[in-house]
Amino acid sequence: MKLPRLPAAMLGIALAIIAGAAFAAPPLPAFTARYRLLQNGTPIGNATLRLAPGADGTWTFTTESSGSAGLAALLGASVREVSTFRWSGGLPQGIAYDYSMQSALNQKQRSVRFDWQDNTVTVDDKGEHHFAAQPGTLERHTLPLAIAAGLDAGKHDFALPVAVLDRVETQHFAARGDETVRVPAGTFRAVRVSRTDSGEGFDGWFVPGKLPVPVRIDQHGRNNLVLELESYSAQ
Repeated sequence: MKLPRLPAAMLGIALAIIAGAAFAAPPLPAFTARYRLLQNGTPIGNATLRLAPGADGTWTFTTESSGSAGLAALLGASVREVSTFRWSGGLPQGIAYDYSMQSALNQKQRSVRFDWQDNTVTVDDKGEHHFAAQPGTLERHTLPLAIAAGLDAGKHDFALPVAVLDRVETQHFAARGDETVRVPAGTFRAVRVSRTDSGEGFDGWFVPGKLPVPVRIDQHGRNNLVLELESYSAQ
């Protein structure tokens, strides 16, 4: 039995839909953002975040931090993080992640590799750890991108599968409402998003629909680290 032919007009519409899906805009645009770093309330350096398209539909997210004051400057401390991923279902699905920390006293390397054919993750951090992936698994460096993209899409609660040392851990975040935030880049009415499970503390302030980057990030732990937006430019 032969299937009926599509009329030329309908065929054109179908092809347009397919082409549109293939070249759909990513959830977030490319950007460069610069931040002031503070530790326990004291300025210690600067960070630059860059999101850029790569080859074959991949994206690269890079963070470069360096000490410019206090002990961080004295030790010449610097950190470079590079994530390669693809947008999948509005989330940055991991491909690779590399972390490098250099100082006069210490050096540290860490990497994460995703094999989506075998659905496995390999973490190399003082030894290799192999474990099963979950659909949409990402690594912690791209968490702010996942939250920013989700807020732009109208989400308020997030359950994100994150590759940690030896397993995939579901981390939970939720929007807490709007707050006025003052940072070097200006004053913003921003949505505060907090981590809601028992893991390491995180608060980020985002401006959905206007900026694809957080205007402020607070990471709570033994030493509280704060990033405050100084400048932003689209690429």
